[in-house]
Amino acid sequence: MIDKNSALTPNLEQARSTMFIDSVWRMLLRLGFRLARAWWHLRRPDHEGALVAIYVAGMLLLVKSSYRNEWNLPGGSVSPGETPYAAAVRELKEEIGLSSHSLRPAGSACGIWDGRRDTVHFFELHLDSMPELRLDNREIIAVHLASPEEVHSVALTDAAAAYCRPQLEGNTR
Repeated sequence: MIDKNSALTPNLEQARSTMFIDSVWRMLLRLGFRLARAWWHLRRPDHEGALVAIYVAGMLLLVKSSYRNEWNLPGGSVSPGETPYAAAVRELKEEIGLSSHSLRPAGSACGIWDGRRDTVHFFELHLDSMPELRLDNREIIAVHLASPEEVHSVALTDAAAAYCRPQLEGNTR
């Protein structure tokens, strides 16, 4: 006779182990981001990033990272020798498991954000329906589809706000 509880125990233990490892990662990312921001405020390094505004049937997809209080657009840093477009494609795959989509350039913005002199390149992706997303539950812990009316009331990172601000003021991209 097979004991159903013993068959489930390894899966339950594996899930608990994964949850524990994910929580340690989130804690390390929060600590690392705080230390990095302190360093950036002292050194004011130059930084280049790429963010993607994903529209799903007119709603904007926002991501919540484990180390920030604000919502953001998917994306991240441009690595040395990498184009902003390639960085945007890479970050989409790493952060939310989205690949094989053609992105449209949507401008750039410069500012001092998180203590860095930042140049952020924006891209857009327009989809008819919500794709299947894969969050790592370490860096990216949640997604939210925001209506155009809701975007102005959501706490956004400075870079995401730089992209959204022209839209909120009635300008189109």
